[in-house]
This record gives sequence, structure tokens and C-alpha cells, in this order.
Amino acid sequence: MTARLPFRLGLTGSIGMGKSTTAGIFRDFGVPVHDADAAVHALYGAEGVAPVEAAFPGVTVGGRIDRTLLGARVLGDEAAMKRLEAIVHPLVRAREQDFLARAAASGEDIAVLDIPLLFENGTQGRVDAVVVVTAPETVQRARVLSRPGMTEAKFAAILSRQVPDSEKCRRADYVIDTGHGLDHARAEVAALLDRLREKIGRKEVGDA
Repeated sequence: MTARLPFRLGLTGSIGMGKSTTAGIFRDFGVPVHDADAAVHALYGAEGVAPVEAAFPGVTVGGRIDRTLLGARVLGDEAAMKRLEAIVHPLVRAREQDFLARAAASGEDIAVLDIPLLFENGTQGRVDAVVVVTAPETVQRARVLSRPGMTEAKFAAILSRQVPDSEKCRRADYVIDTGHGLDHARAEVAALLDRLREKIGRKEVGDA
């Protein structure tokens, strides 16, 4: 008998909103988290090397895809970016499916899929609900501009490629505000998990 898949909670948010911190809070509460960015980094040293190198010769260094060299080949070139996405997205999806299968085998009731560009890539259909991490614009700006190498121009360029925070919050099923400190964010995550588990429990009773 196939194990029942856990409730798939999609976690997303714009740059500087505290998504990585929130993912860590879910982990602290014992909820497994699949990080799409980490999956890409991993496959660039594994199953992604051969197909990416074949499509973009010369981007492999020491048996791994060099992200700087690859970025120089695809950034600003929409056709090249689409070629790369056609290679990478199925590989990330395969890793995601393996993660969900392991979570199901372990009896997990909830699993988080951390997908930075969930709305931008139209992948919300892969999850059962979406939680968006947000913060006031002043907090977001201060966080991002404190990062090494970040400039106003880079920040503006990143934001231009992302769905606006207000739109993400409007489209979300749940919203976590990280602008009031870590303790507040932890309390919001705890409350969300309680709500989800109550919802899952009602669904299971109804299905019986």
C-alpha cells in the first residue's frame, strides 16, 4: 500500500522578506523542508552536470557547473534561460518528488516546499496551499542592502523580475510577517501549523 502524501505547503516570498529564516522555523518545529535553490546547487554537482554542459559548453569547472560562468551565458538572454530551465526544472521536480515520497514513508503530515519563484514560474498547482513571507518595505530594503555586494541597482533589478509583495500576499492562502522579530514569526508559524493540522484532521475524518 502506497503511503499517503503529506500536505504540501508552498513557501515563497520576495527577496529580503525572511523566507530562509521562516523555512528554518518550520524545520525547528520538525517539519521537513525541500529547498528548491539548494536542490539546484546540488544537481549542478551531480545529475545536472552533463546536460547543462552539453547545452552550454565550457561552464564546468572541477566536475561541477560553475554558476558564475553559467550566469554569464544565460543572464539577459531569454532563449538561453529557457533552455536552461527546460533542463533544470524537471531535475528539481524529480528531487522534490523523492523528498515527498520520503516524507510520506516517514508518516509526515505536512511537508514544506520552499520555492522562491513559485508565483513567477506558475508552480502553485504543485502545492495544497501557499504561505507567503512578508515584511514592511523599509525592513526588506534594509535587509537586502546590508548584503555584501548588493547595490540599489541590483536590488531594483531583482524586484523587477519578481511578482510584487502585495500581489503575492493577495494570492496567498496564509501570510507570515517577519517584520516584528523572530519570536513573533515563530508564533505565527506555530499557529499556522495548528490550523493546518486541524484542517488535515477534519479532512481525514470526512474521508473516512
